Amino acid sequence: MAADAPTRADDPRTIQWRRDASTSRTVRLLWSLGVGTLFASISIVVFWRLYDLAGQAGTEAQSIVVAFAAAVVVTVLAFSLSSNAERQLERLARSLALSSPSGAALERATDAALGTIAMVAVLGSLMVAGRLAAQQGLLGGVGAGPFTGIAALLIPLALVAVALSSFLRSAGALDLDDEALYLADPDQKVDLETIETVSSRLVGNAAIVTLGYAQPDGRYVPGPRRLVVPREVARELERTVESHS
Repeated sequence: MAADAPTRADDPRTIQWRRDASTSRTVRLLWSLGVGTLFASISIVVFWRLYDLAGQAGTEAQSIVVAFAAAVVVTVLAFSLSSNAERQLERLARSLALSSPSGAALERATDAALGTIAMVAVLGSLMVAGRLAAQQGLLGGVGAGPFTGIAALLIPLALVAVALSSFLRSAGALDLDDEALYLADPDQKVDLETIETVSSRLVGNAAIVTLGYAQPDGRYVPGPRRLVVPREVARELERTVESHS
């Protein structure tokens, strides 16, 4: 069974599901690389600024900046890949009199850290390739333009990835006895009798569901217009709404 597959509650006519970074690889990857790209861009700008400032003091100062950056990367990797990272972080936080993230917050911090390191490598490689192309007159004299363009394009793509990860997240329960859809984040109850039409488009092991609401006396009915849910939830939702029509 997939990690984000729906589960039956104690009541067999209630289907619960959760799609987030802890249960869906797609959501986790989009969030990690999206946030990681943004953090990586900031980190590279800060690094080059410090590197240039250190250059005014000589090559030894620049070597210290490079060594410090490498030490930070190695430390973050060690924490992120350690099997007891949470306990190590708790000890470090206690020594600094700070609060330590745990559980889901720690997982998201780890994902962001790994995504940042991965995208630092990607952006750094593009910058190095662009500089080499410019210095050696490669690509017909175009120079670093294509590499700079790709690096710049990654920023809006990162924003799209973060937005997609948010759109693909959902959690809730479909109660067939109450004929209601209970959603979390934010908490909301949708009576199925207010839904007139349901259409779905399958994407992998999930379905993008579009809901059409009745408008009694022209009144607006609040509720989500699109949801990303497991396939079973989409099928049950369609079946229940169609039985009312």
